[in-house]
Amino acid sequence: MSGAGGDAPRLLAGGNPQIPKGDGDAPVQAYIAAMPGWKQEVGRRFDALVERAVPGVKKAVRWNSPFYGVEGLGWFCSVHCLTRAVKVTFFAGAALEPEPPGKGKDPDARWVDIPEGGFDALEQQLEAWVRQAAARPGWAGF
Repeated sequence: MSGAGGDAPRLLAGGNPQIPKGDGDAPVQAYIAAMPGWKQEVGRRFDALVERAVPGVKKAVRWNSPFYGVEGLGWFCSVHCLTRAVKVTFFAGAALEPEPPGKGKDPDARWVDIPEGGFDALEQQLEAWVRQAAARPGWAGF
């Protein structure tokens, strides 16, 4: 967390900023501002993409990650800094076309890792996934 005197947020494993839980755009923007190096540009560009693709998107920071959602449908994705990538997780990603490549223990969630310099190549697909994910029930918890 921020220390006295306005110190920058502590970076956790992989450079993920430690940002207090909060609702709305302000904590998400604080997270993005604290993203290290090239990851900050990915965060800014992804946030702008979501705002364009999903008018009225709900935002929050939970578990040191920005969450994006739609009222009545729940959270549809989150962002997290890893050492060599920015991870975008779609909570109902198994239902997206094409399915994002990352897969773990949750049978519904899928993710994509955005490496340094990789946003441009993924931007159109990210927007398609965001639009699809925002239109379906996601993870409850507003």
